Amino acid sequence: MKIKMIRRVSLLLLAATLSLAAAQAQAQTQTQAQAQAQAQAQAQAIDTVAEEAILVDMNTGAVLLDKNADVEMPTSSMSKTVGLYLVFEALKSGQWKLTDQLPVSKKAWQMGGSKMFIRVGDKVSVEDLIKGVTVDSGNDAMVCLAQNLAGSEKDFVARENALAKRLGMDHSHFMDATGLPLPGHYSTARDLVTMTEHIINDFPEYYHEFFNIKTFTYDKIHQTNRDPLLGSFEGADGVKTGHTDIAGYGVIGSAIRNGRRLILVLNGLPSWNARVTESARLMQWGFRNFEDKQILTKDQEVGQAKVWLGQSKTVPLVVEKGVTVTLPINQANGVKMALSYQGPIEAPVRKGTVIGQLNITIPNQPSQIINLVAGKNVKREGLFGRVASRLVYLLHGA
Repeated sequence: MKIKMIRRVSLLLLAATLSLAAAQAQAQTQTQAQAQAQAQAQAQAIDTVAEEAILVDMNTGAVLLDKNADVEMPTSSMSKTVGLYLVFEALKSGQWKLTDQLPVSKKAWQMGGSKMFIRVGDKVSVEDLIKGVTVDSGNDAMVCLAQNLAGSEKDFVARENALAKRLGMDHSHFMDATGLPLPGHYSTARDLVTMTEHIINDFPEYYHEFFNIKTFTYDKIHQTNRDPLLGSFEGADGVKTGHTDIAGYGVIGSAIRNGRRLILVLNGLPSWNARVTESARLMQWGFRNFEDKQILTKDQEVGQAKVWLGQSKTVPLVVEKGVTVTLPINQANGVKMALSYQGPIEAPVRKGTVIGQLNITIPNQPSQIINLVAGKNVKREGLFGRVASRLVYLLHGA
């Protein structure tokens, strides 16, 4: 009886100890979760006086700030990036050379607003006209390029709309080459990020040559780039500003630090000074509060898939390329991954064949789904092996 009582007391003490340990562990987990949630909330807690805004990590596609990013808005001169993409296509295809001399029409010469100050009847090089757009935001330079490339500004704009559709800019429509306000001329902050990413990826040579120029002198007229980040923000290298009374002040900004590129679009700002302060403040916030983390390396194994009728019973599932995500600083624990595949996989299995998927969930960001492939070849069993496997299946099931 005494022995039983001692055992019972010991068991009760053990249970109490385990219960206390579990409670402490749960409390610690809750505290960590609260701290993580608070840190994430702080990273997301930012606003801007801009009417529309978006801040994107180009390396990962993570959206760090989204304020009315899909609202259709007047673009002012920021839509000149679309026309420049068409110009870069002409250069890359060999249709144009930078040294080609283009005639200036009366319409181009008469354009109001921002100007490069080209004169009717002159011939101006493609290179100078591009600088006239990227530095001076010249409406005259943009119209000159448009007319010479497509025959007329109207036909050039039709090409712009076709390009927008091709690149997936589903909430954009253009009525002129300059961005001067017209009914039916609009884009969104997110679409302008899409255009910027394509310029950087598709024409890196032209992007680096033309978008970070701080000053340009043409015909003894010296002008300074209106981009508020160039020369004042570390890593800034473009892209385009815009302003009209109806659109307010806007900017497409891009900066790269330690291989990490952020793209910012702001529009509807109330003043020139607001554009200067907001662009720098939001860019700084993005670099300081977030970091890119590689969570998977190329060919890294993330699991095993069962194989049916193979010389090996399983095949490793690996990622085809490294996976990098953007996270709030020191918050790597927020990433969750779920593996899925339909199996067992019938042999033979060829290395590199897509077998499954990995769903990566990141706090405050859309999920990423990446393919998983076979990490090695798995040959089919011989005749006797297949017979034995089928017999085992009949007797014991899968």
